[in-house]
Amino acid sequence: MSGTHPAAVAALAAMEAVGAGDRDAWLACYAPDAVLHDPVGGSPLDPGGTGLRGLEALERFWELTVAPNDVRFDVAAVHPAGDEAAVVASVAIRFPGGARVDYDGVFVYRIGDDGRIVAVRAYWDLRRVLSALGL
Repeated sequence: MSGTHPAAVAALAAMEAVGAGDRDAWLACYAPDAVLHDPVGGSPLDPGGTGLRGLEALERFWELTVAPNDVRFDVAAVHPAGDEAAVVASVAIRFPGGARVDYDGVFVYRIGDDGRIVAVRAYWDLRRVLSALGL
């Protein structure tokens, strides 16, 4: 069922676009007013933890966090319910220069009536990732 559930389809399409380095396909997964919390609780790109809103903010997120790196998701499970899907995945990021960080997370995607993503709440340990990078 998770493979045909609309929220699961949207979530996996967004993750696949990241792995392929396909910015346009990734942005096409999102509604114009989508909100991205990656991670939940704030980050250097979202210091207030209110989320990145709209396609312009998502495009900036892509350019700063995805485009310069090789980001891969290894999906362990997808749990769809209602208009949401929770994806349990391991993430591997290779940075220019060869540094690599691996972490596990839970990524909750909510879709709108048109099947596009309206919200993402990504749960992973930012402090651990920054520490692994020596930051």
